[in-house]
Amino acid sequence: MKAVIKPSQTRGIEVRKDWAEPTAGPGEVLLDIAAASLCGTDRELYEWTPSAQAFNLRPPVVLGHEGSGTVLAVGEGVTSVAVGDRVALESHLVCNACYPCRTGSAHTCERTRILGMHIDGVFAERVTVPEGICVRLPDNVSLETGALLESAGVAMHAIQRSGYAVAGQSVLVNGCGPVGLVTAQIALAMGAAHVVAVEPNPFRRKQAESIGATVIDPHDDVVSHCMDLAGARGGFDVAFEVSGVRGVLPTLLDALRREATLVTVGHPSEPAPINIAAHVNKKGITLRGIFGRRLWDTWEQLLLLLESGRLELDWLVTHRLPLDDADEAIELLTGDAGKVLLVPSLR
Repeated sequence: MKAVIKPSQTRGIEVRKDWAEPTAGPGEVLLDIAAASLCGTDRELYEWTPSAQAFNLRPPVVLGHEGSGTVLAVGEGVTSVAVGDRVALESHLVCNACYPCRTGSAHTCERTRILGMHIDGVFAERVTVPEGICVRLPDNVSLETGALLESAGVAMHAIQRSGYAVAGQSVLVNGCGPVGLVTAQIALAMGAAHVVAVEPNPFRRKQAESIGATVIDPHDDVVSHCMDLAGARGGFDVAFEVSGVRGVLPTLLDALRREATLVTVGHPSEPAPINIAAHVNKKGITLRGIFGRRLWDTWEQLLLLLESGRLELDWLVTHRLPLDDADEAIELLTGDAGKVLLVPSLR
């Protein structure tokens, strides 16, 4: 079987044509992969950065944590999916036994493992996964769209974590990668009064403009722009930091009104200083962070928006490549690209 693997704890990847065929054991599901989506984490794993090393990946392992496919076989005890079902995949494998799992917060499981890091992932022709991470797709949601749901779920979780503080509100999104774009798109779909997106890349700025966001360059005066739009409110109501770029938090905090909310999504490569006295104590801003998706209400709400037609994701895809071109796919992540898909059926 063909698969893209991380062979060792060093820079680079390897495309293997002789990777062992997976089989479905008890509680497992064998999938024929239709599409697998790349994200910034895959680039970090390729480069083997400190951020990647912090995931404690266990090479050799098949990479890829965003994907969809069709069920080929099910193991003993599997009841929630059947052969022929089309599914998307949650990438976080939780223990279902720790305190967060037992109290409705499995997305913060103390023993979380990750698809494509701790078990073989979706950059392959086929994969075996636990039944519990399979999400059946509605009839009107394509398999290609299914490969986008893991990352879109991060955006949905960010909106949820803000307390849904977007309807009729002024929303600031810093970073217009796919997660930032979907965050802006959901905010607009839910009735945001203003959505301002901050992005240095001209290609991504055009993508943000295409969905109705007001787009500014980070070198412009972001704070003044937000203050002018906010008027007597004294700043924006909620901000989402999606870039992970160091040094951006002070600007976002300054652009927010008193008692506003800042949700951090991107992972900075180093600790980020915050002026607690000025922004948290005196200004009363609530700072919240997210990791992955809430299990499982994020998925339920995201699928509902897709089924209703209020949310559409296919426009995010700009490139489709075969598994053999995985190196090129990763290189595209730093250029003018939206969502890059690896499609095993392409040769």
